[in-house]
Amino acid sequence: MGQVIVTFTLTNRIDQLLAQRGFISSGEVRSCILDNVLVDTSATLLCLPASIISQLGLVQGGEAQIETAAGVQQGRILRDVELSIAERQGTFDCLELTEVPYALLGVTPMEVLGLEPDLKNRKLRVLPMNSEQTYLSVL
Repeated sequence: MGQVIVTFTLTNRIDQLLAQRGFISSGEVRSCILDNVLVDTSATLLCLPASIISQLGLVQGGEAQIETAAGVQQGRILRDVELSIAERQGTFDCLELTEVPYALLGVTPMEVLGLEPDLKNRKLRVLPMNSEQTYLSVL
């Protein structure tokens, strides 16, 4: 089995709303492209290093106890980051990573966006969403 490595775009959703309403210019919307992001099925949320959180100007929404390889630690939860990947996008909370300088794509954003890791082919599989089938259900 192999690792799945992806590239995606992150945008400060609050900046986007301010630009849509004319309070700031579209050029002032903070965003970045992250390459070489590990898809981590043991991570729950989108996990970002402090440097990316600072660059995007994300707002802290709270703190939580986080289970890490080093044990349970206190972690910051940040709000309103838009994740764009594989022609899908959504707004998510994220967890600040303090131990490592790289990002992780966890299970929750993948499920919400209809993505699943294909370890054999080392890529993300985009689940169907068309007039005949959809990954979303209310059953």
